[in-house]
Amino acid sequence: MATALSGAKPWLVATVVERRAETPTAATLVLDVDGWTGHHAGQHLDVKLTAEDGYSAQRSYSIASAPDGTPRIELTVQTVGDGEVSPYLTSALEPGDRVEVRGPIGRWFVWRPAAPTGPPSPPVLLVGGGSGIVPLRAMVRARTAAVPFRVLYSVREPAEVYYADEWAHPRPGVDVTLIHTRRAPVASRRPVGRIQPADLDAHGWPAEFEPDCYVCGPTSFVDAVADMLVDRGHAPGRIRTERFGPS
Repeated sequence: MATALSGAKPWLVATVVERRAETPTAATLVLDVDGWTGHHAGQHLDVKLTAEDGYSAQRSYSIASAPDGTPRIELTVQTVGDGEVSPYLTSALEPGDRVEVRGPIGRWFVWRPAAPTGPPSPPVLLVGGGSGIVPLRAMVRARTAAVPFRVLYSVREPAEVYYADEWAHPRPGVDVTLIHTRRAPVASRRPVGRIQPADLDAHGWPAEFEPDCYVCGPTSFVDAVADMLVDRGHAPGRIRTERFGPS
């Protein structure tokens, strides 16, 4: 499957197949994209909306689905209260509606399974904060059975967990730990609070395993986790980060 990774990309027409709620403020859009040439887990794309008067606005969103050789992709969008694009995507779009997309975009924050004839892939550590879990979910879905994954997902409260059913019933070889920062389930043994070095020690991979580490979320979250990983002996070159903030 050919995948364009660089250079100017055209705007493509995407038709909404399904819109489903993930949380009270986030929704996953299933799109069929005319002319889609494929993507790698971890990449994102631009979405453009154009009004009848010609005014347009565009935003970037991570792709939530693994590449499967079809023109169908998923985006999970968090509503921004005063946003121009996200409220329309999460609340107004219906099956059959169309939007324009451009992508895939991104080279660095990408996970690819090892080639069948090459050396095996190292274990993978995914650390996501809030909606930063979206590209990491694509990596989990793209995972091959031979590669063990550990996922640490930091979220404010249970109602804000994306893909809750997937994390409650993870695939074999995928260990998932939820870290609640403001309100935790009654049965939770961990006190609420931000991710700590002890969380990485208990639920991540030791540095001597040389895992590939992917960290995605708000800038302050990503910086803090990356520093913790380096402090625990992980090589900076094995830590890939993706930051996001308000548009």
